Amino acid sequence: MFTMRFWGITALILAQFSCEKKSDVTEIGKLPKSLKEISGIEWVNNKLWTIEDSGNENELNSIDLNGDITKRITISDATNIDWEDLASDKEGNIYIGDFGNNDNERKDLCIYKISKDSLGKTQCKTVAKTTFNYPEQKEFPPKKTQQWFDVEAFIVCKDHFYLITKNRSKNSDGKALLYKIPNRTGKQPAEQIGSFITCSEFNTCAITAASITKDEKKVALLSHSKVWLFEDFKEDHFFEGKITELNLNHYSQKEAITFKDNSTLLIADEKVKKSGGKIYEFKLKN
Repeated sequence: MFTMRFWGITALILAQFSCEKKSDVTEIGKLPKSLKEISGIEWVNNKLWTIEDSGNENELNSIDLNGDITKRITISDATNIDWEDLASDKEGNIYIGDFGNNDNERKDLCIYKISKDSLGKTQCKTVAKTTFNYPEQKEFPPKKTQQWFDVEAFIVCKDHFYLITKNRSKNSDGKALLYKIPNRTGKQPAEQIGSFITCSEFNTCAITAASITKDEKKVALLSHSKVWLFEDFKEDHFFEGKITELNLNHYSQKEAITFKDNSTLLIADEKVKKSGGKIYEFKLKN
């Protein structure tokens, strides 16, 4: 009787401890109602830039870390079909990835370049547009077991874009594909150069955003509840270096991530009913 009571109490304590475990992300700001469907963020010259995805305006917004909008720029010659991520180069130019492809049927995938000289304006035009397609895709849409061509994550490294796919295939094992595209104007080839398996649980492990440090030594991939950190890789073989899976102990529709510095990540999630719509800070532990 004592033994059964002891283990019963122990199990209850452990269950309570597990339920009360604190999140590893720290909320630092709340997004305004006008940015409830945030899909990409990028830290550039000590400013946080944001976009929203399909159905929203063709705007690039700067916000402070409280979540207040400090600059709103209309991109007059670009259409927001499905803007899914932001990236930047070392000069401070910003890139918008219009490659959201939930149904795997788009043939107008592209990346827009916004000059650093336009970031102080309220309206601007793009200075470059890169278009591309996936050579492996032959059908639009492909079979349900072959829907590998949605993307919500990319980075800029040296003179190339690197896109990481969001696997929507039926019975998927969670494999994310890595594509390399030249950072040049016009139609460019997309070359598959690697893959990485997250997990088969789509809501937990589907990749929703990516970021790279300014020194190009760390890459982070985001899902709704995890971050995968890649280090010690050679050249652009990101998935062949040291891989650390970090559980955020916090679940929400996280769609955006950026390195603030080499040891600090900023994360944002979409507003869904009464949850989300916030900015978080996540410290990488040594």
